[in-house]
Amino acid sequence: MAELIALDFDLGPDLERALWHCIEHATAFCVLDQRLSARQGLDQLSALGATVRWGPDGRTALTTGRAVDDEVGLVMLTSGSSGPPKAAEITWSALRASARITQSTLRHGSDPVWFPVLPPSHIGGLAVILRAILDDAALTWGDPTDFAGAVSRGATHVSVVRAHLARHDLSPFEVVLLGGARPPSLREANVITTWGMTETGSGVVYDATPLPGVELTVVDGEIAVRSPTLFRSYRTMDRPKVVGPDGADDWFPTGDGGTFIDGRLSVHGRLAYVINTGGEKVWPEDLEGVIAGLDHVRDVAVTGVDDPQWGQRVVALVVSDGERIDDEIRAVAAERLGPWAKPKVIRYVAAIPRTANGKIRRSDLAYLQ
Repeated sequence: MAELIALDFDLGPDLERALWHCIEHATAFCVLDQRLSARQGLDQLSALGATVRWGPDGRTALTTGRAVDDEVGLVMLTSGSSGPPKAAEITWSALRASARITQSTLRHGSDPVWFPVLPPSHIGGLAVILRAILDDAALTWGDPTDFAGAVSRGATHVSVVRAHLARHDLSPFEVVLLGGARPPSLREANVITTWGMTETGSGVVYDATPLPGVELTVVDGEIAVRSPTLFRSYRTMDRPKVVGPDGADDWFPTGDGGTFIDGRLSVHGRLAYVINTGGEKVWPEDLEGVIAGLDHVRDVAVTGVDDPQWGQRVVALVVSDGERIDDEIRAVAAERLGPWAKPKVIRYVAAIPRTANGKIRRSDLAYLQ
C-alpha cells in the first residue's frame, strides 16, 4: 500500500514539476480543483482519500486519508455531470497506455507540442500534461486564454471544450481535440471530436472511431468498453462489468446509450436521462443539438419531468438573446426528431449549469424548472 498525494498547484510549470516528481518516484497522486471554495476543497479531499496535501507552501499529512495499492498511479473524481462524483483509481499501466495511444494517433511527422488550457483536476486536462511526462510530447505554458501566443511559441496541439471554439480562433493549431459537451455540427477541419470519460483514461474514440487497442460494443443499448486505458476500480467499489458478445465479462458499461456499426460509434447520451414520453424515447442531447442551431438560442438543456398522461413530458430550458421562440423550437423538434419530441414546456433561464469541461449538470436542472 502507498500514500496518495493531493497536488494543490495552479495549472502551470509548478504542477508539471510536481507530477514529474510523483511519477519518477512511483507515488500515486491526485490533482485538486483550484476553483473550489475552502469547504468544497475539504469535501474533495475526503472523496479522493488523499493522505498528503502538497502545494506551494509544502506538504501536510492528512489524517483522514487512506492508502492505495502500489499499482494505482492516479485517483480522480468523475465529472459529476450525472450525479455525485466518484473517485476512480487508474493504474500506472493505464496512464502510460493512454499517453502512448494518443501520441501515436495524433503525431503528424514531428512530436506534438501541447498547450495545456483545461483544468488538470479533470482527465481531459491532466492527460495533456501526462503525454509529455509519460511519452514524447512537449508542452508550452502560458496564459490559457492566449491561444495565438501559444502558437507563436511553437504549440501545435490543444485540447478544448465547446466554449473555446466559440470564443477563440483555433485554426492555426494542427490538431484541436474537442471533448465534453456535444460538438457543434459545423467545425474546422483541424477539430477532432472525442468521446471518453474519467473511467476510460481520457478520450478513447476520435471522430467516431476507437483508438488502437480500444474495443467497443453495445449491450442492451449501452456502450461498453474494453481498453488498456480503463480504470481499475472506484475507491468505494469494484469496477462494474457486463458480459459482451464474446462471452467475456470484462467489458465496462459506460452508462451512455448508442450504436456501434461498421466500426463507427454514435453516442445518444446518458441512459439515465433518456425521456420516455407517450411510449417514445427522446434523447436530451439529440433535442439539444436541434434547438441549439436556431437563431436567438445561446444555450439549451433538455430534461424530463413526470406527467400523469404521458409518463414524462419534455422540458426545454433555453438561454436566449431576449427573443421568445417557442413556435420555432416546437416546429424544428417535430421536423427533425418527431412530434413526440416537441417540448411541452419551454422555460427561459439565465444560464445552464455546466461542469468545467462543458457537460450539462443534469442533476441540477430540476432547480431551473
